[in-house]
Amino acid sequence: MLTVLILSVLFSGFYFIEATLNAMPAKRWAFIGVCLGPIAFPIFSISKHVAIRKATGFDNTFFSA
Repeated sequence: MLTVLILSVLFSGFYFIEATLNAMPAKRWAFIGVCLGPIAFPIFSISKHVAIRKATGFDNTFFSA
């Protein structure tokens, strides 16, 4: 039980930091991290990609370094 609690706090912090860096709603992703933990990573990566595409436009080229 303690392991689940520690993992939920770690993933909450991870999603909060990554959402802040990618201009996404940080509190929402921290809450999702507490509830779902590592299961939410595919959802997060898709949402991050969609947020980048909305910011840059769908017809622009995006190069990641």
